[in-house]
Amino acid sequence: MSGKGRKVFIVGVGMTHFDKPGRRKDVDYPDYGIEAGTKALLDANISYDDVEFAAVGYCYGDSTCGQRVLYGLGMNQIPIINVNNNCSTGSTAIYVCRQAIEGGLYDCALALGFEKMSPGSLQNYFKDREAPTLWSGKIMAETRGIDPKAPGAAQTFGNAGIEYMEKYGAKPIHMAMIGEKNHRHSTLNPYSQFMDQYTLDQVVNSRKIFGPLTMLQCCPTSDGSGAVILCSEEFVKKHHLEPQAIEIVAQTMATDSFKPVATKSSMENAGFDMTKRAALDAYKIAGITRDDVGVVELHDCFSANELITYDALGLSDPGKAHILVESGNATHGGKFVINPSGGLISKGHPLGATGLAQATELTWQLRGWCGKRQVPNLKYALQHNVGLGGAVVIGIYKKATFANGAEKNLKGWQDPRERFGYNPAVECRGIKKEDLQKVMAKGGSLAGKPDALAYQPKL
Repeated sequence: MSGKGRKVFIVGVGMTHFDKPGRRKDVDYPDYGIEAGTKALLDANISYDDVEFAAVGYCYGDSTCGQRVLYGLGMNQIPIINVNNNCSTGSTAIYVCRQAIEGGLYDCALALGFEKMSPGSLQNYFKDREAPTLWSGKIMAETRGIDPKAPGAAQTFGNAGIEYMEKYGAKPIHMAMIGEKNHRHSTLNPYSQFMDQYTLDQVVNSRKIFGPLTMLQCCPTSDGSGAVILCSEEFVKKHHLEPQAIEIVAQTMATDSFKPVATKSSMENAGFDMTKRAALDAYKIAGITRDDVGVVELHDCFSANELITYDALGLSDPGKAHILVESGNATHGGKFVINPSGGLISKGHPLGATGLAQATELTWQLRGWCGKRQVPNLKYALQHNVGLGGAVVIGIYKKATFANGAEKNLKGWQDPRERFGYNPAVECRGIKKEDLQKVMAKGGSLAGKPDALAYQPKL
């Protein structure tokens, strides 16, 4: 839980385009990670020599893949921790780095996440041992049964949506409306795996996956990477990064209680209770309510999960998530803008990178960089990243302010967009050799293939 030590700030962010698995056959996971890390370092106007600690998240890969990625930025002997927390892996990497800085161990840390995934639905790769979510599967089998033809994750979250409909009167159309919204939002995000807009009828009539869920309400697997530079207030001031700094005013993590087992609830089995507990703690630490939040990046692995999470996060009144959908208060012009990036459904879901991509979007939003998808008049941004098994991370962010008003002092500060030569929030580009050379640590590195990363996605 945050709020007990030093203040922690985000001063650099970066991400790659999220790709269909295998689309870029010439790019391996180190290349994705190096691209995101290079962009985050360029954004912060520092080199890898300034980084004292790193946490690297991924779910599919051998041990110490994090070292292999970061050795492409330099072999400077810093502590590197590899993180795996299912779909909340990326935010867990941020959580680990935030703790290290808040506790006074380091002044600058790099959180990075990546994934190079297999096509199709998620699967367990170790068939000779118990799956960590076996207990959750047993709950589903004992209550609503298991469909051998449907993906397991779609059943878990689809059943949660079905329970919400049964309890509160929501309809399948409300989930379809969420899918339509997120695909519409993604048309303005150049990093999205999918950028096509669909009508509500197209969402409803796309291929059925499970229960109320159709294909256009389900996230894809993806290849990609994201990175965030976190630092202390002392580091911000030393490097005059106040004008671009974003403060992490609260960050909480929760894991499962016994409630899913005791209640056999499909909503609890999908993480409703742990999300609610983590959100309540985060609001308390930040000293705010939902009414102070303007933008939300929420873990919409399936439209059903976005629906129930409105309720768990307190964005809607209890049992009224579908009313929030109907009201238009989850999109531009409404009370909140939820998933302006397009969310997992459209942007994609490389598990280890998702939480970092969410933080990247919220950082750009709070800086006011997002162009046509910009949410106006922001005070606070909320992040929600959940993984079955399980863990949820909630983050609350705001544009940093300092006692002497240094965030308004632009003398000697260079806008990161000038360093990039473009606005990375509205234009997706790869990196070049000279970009990597600017941020690499002194000494040797395993630099990967920067020529392959000079990539402009086809939009």
